[in-house]
Amino acid sequence: MCLDARPTAQSGGPWWVVAVGRRDGRFSLANETTALPGPTASFEQLKQAFHGRGLSTKDLVALSGAHTLGFAHCSSFQNRIRVPAFQGAADPSLSPSFAAALRRACPANNTVRAAGSGLDATSAAFDNTYYRMLQAGRGLLSSDEALLTHPKTRAFVALYAASQEAFFRAFAKSMLRMAALNGGDEVRANCRRVNSS
Repeated sequence: MCLDARPTAQSGGPWWVVAVGRRDGRFSLANETTALPGPTASFEQLKQAFHGRGLSTKDLVALSGAHTLGFAHCSSFQNRIRVPAFQGAADPSLSPSFAAALRRACPANNTVRAAGSGLDATSAAFDNTYYRMLQAGRGLLSSDEALLTHPKTRAFVALYAASQEAFFRAFAKSMLRMAALNGGDEVRANCRRVNSS
């Protein structure tokens, strides 16, 4: 087990007891991230990716709530603000004012590498704003919007939008399930370093 493991994980929001003795990899490869669903993933692609790893549809919605933190570059949501099928207009599921703000942040011939948008309106705080924004037509990524295309996931979005406490509970449980997935090469003596051979 990690000698310096802490008993809980906190990020200004939910918390959970971290199991000791988790297996970690000895190295990371960038090409392994291609197995993760991308920002344009459909509901079926998201469901397949999560179920293929032993995670449920509820885990999918709860863990998507991590999009309450962070930033997305224009390339991650360009497909929503200039849709060829709509003659370059925005995805009609987007709030018109939100789409207009995104188009201003990401002009058609954008050359600013750092251009983009926060994943939600409070992208530095772990809260349930992400779900409330989804319901208001302000979901940034196609993969976010996909959560509203199925009755079961739409119900979880509504639950977490209405109750931050319910979101925090579900997120913590899903993080524990994800942490329990089998994988990794070694149980580290120190979580910050691979074990010496």
